[in-house]
Amino acid sequence: MSTISPQATGEISGAVKIKEGSFIDAPVAGSTAPAAEGTLIIMAGGEEKDLQRAMPYLEKLGKAVKHLGENGKGIAGKLSINYFLSAIYQGLAETVLFADKLGIERTAMLEIINESASGSGATKVKTPLLINNQYNPAFALDLMLKDILLAQNAGADFPLSKVLGETYQAAHDQGFGKDDVIGIINYLKK
Repeated sequence: MSTISPQATGEISGAVKIKEGSFIDAPVAGSTAPAAEGTLIIMAGGEEKDLQRAMPYLEKLGKAVKHLGENGKGIAGKLSINYFLSAIYQGLAETVLFADKLGIERTAMLEIINESASGSGATKVKTPLLINNQYNPAFALDLMLKDILLAQNAGADFPLSKVLGETYQAAHDQGFGKDDVIGIINYLKK
C-alpha cells in the first residue's frame, strides 16, 4: 500500500511470484482522516484472483477499490492522482496569496473557491489550515515531493511537472518539508 516506484513494484511483484506468492499493489487516495474513517479509495494493480482474495480486507479500509490492471497499475494511479493534487495545492496556495495581496479576506476567498466550480474535496479539506495558518501534517510536503519525483521518473515530463518539482524541492530545502502539503504557501510567501 506504499507509494513506491513502478520499477520497485515490478521487482517486488516478480520476486513474490517466483516464490509462488501473490502480490497486489494497492496504494490509497486519502490521508489520515479517511484512513481512520475507512473511506480511502484503493487503487489496485495485480491479478484479478489475487485482488478478489484480498477484497475482504481492502473493503474494511476503503469505500472503493479500483482494479486498474496488472501489477504496477495501482502505483501508476497513485502517482497520477498525487501529481494532480500537487498542482491543485500549489495553485490553491498561489491563489490565496494573490487574493491576500489584493486585499481579499482569506475566509471570503476560500468560500468563493469552495462554493464555485473550482472547489473540490481537496480545496475544502485544506481550507481550515489556510484560514488558521497552521499546517500540521495530514500529508507532509516531503511526501508530495517524493511522489512528484517518482512521477517524473515514471515519465511525467510536462511543463508543469518541472515547475512542481522545483517548487516543492525548494520548499523542502527551505525547511517546510514536515508541514502539511498546503504549507507550500509558507515557501511561496517568501
